[in-house]
Amino acid sequence: MAFSEIEYAVTDRIATVTLKRPDRLNAFTLTMRAELIEAFDLADADDDVRAVVVTGAGRAFCAGADLGGGGGTFTRRDRGDHQEELVDGYPRDGGGTVALRIAQSLKPVIGAINGAAVGVGVTMTLPMDVRLAADTAKFGFVFARRGIVPEAASGWFLPRIVGIAQAMEWAATGRVFPASEALEARLVSRLYPADELLPAAYALAREIAGNTSAVSVAAVRRLMWSGLSASSPWEAHAADSRLMAELGSSADAVEGVTSFLEKRPAEFPMKVSQDLPDGVPSWPDDPYRV
Repeated sequence: MAFSEIEYAVTDRIATVTLKRPDRLNAFTLTMRAELIEAFDLADADDDVRAVVVTGAGRAFCAGADLGGGGGTFTRRDRGDHQEELVDGYPRDGGGTVALRIAQSLKPVIGAINGAAVGVGVTMTLPMDVRLAADTAKFGFVFARRGIVPEAASGWFLPRIVGIAQAMEWAATGRVFPASEALEARLVSRLYPADELLPAAYALAREIAGNTSAVSVAAVRRLMWSGLSASSPWEAHAADSRLMAELGSSADAVEGVTSFLEKRPAEFPMKVSQDLPDGVPSWPDDPYRV
């Protein structure tokens, strides 16, 4: 698959998605949107991919929407070769389509935020499972300073990650803030010197790929995210019970216990594409995707 604004590569069971418009600080376009969605489709379809790392080329992660169109950047306009998608009769925000595709991922997603992550550059990271950042990175939910609102379903994701008060402070002021503040508010999990960021992201991805069942991790990802909207712990308990019953007698469970008792690395035989249990909570297929 040839891409023009991102790079997609798989090495050692880890897919790397690199935003690749360094001359524009990886500013987001409709082309990048389509390519990111395609990259996550590829990762989910490939049983050899156990984790996805997302980063940016050059000195930025993503500086937000490409504002080269001037004041009409956010108006409904000719989308060229990109087919119009509507939600409740309105054009869909591009960041939202990417965020929802990441949310649907069956593979864990690690954001390696190497530089500025502003606007859609930060909201697209919210459905990622772990966000690591360079200690020089900067963040900004700058939408109110551009006369618009936070998109990419960030009204759902951001308060669940950092709490409503912190989410509102960042969104209402639109200010850009340093990586240290992002860490303190738990927007990111850890900070690293810039040259140590990708090695740290890959180390985490390798720990997943080398030690866990792909089916278990896919089920865990869905359990965790769906649990954020569970009405009670009893609802979560019911989901846990279904999956414990379905996976408890599976080939991966047998291998996990046997390998532990035999003091050897596990070789899990099950594949996400074929063996995901029916009881795994499902995020709905995107009903608005053309």
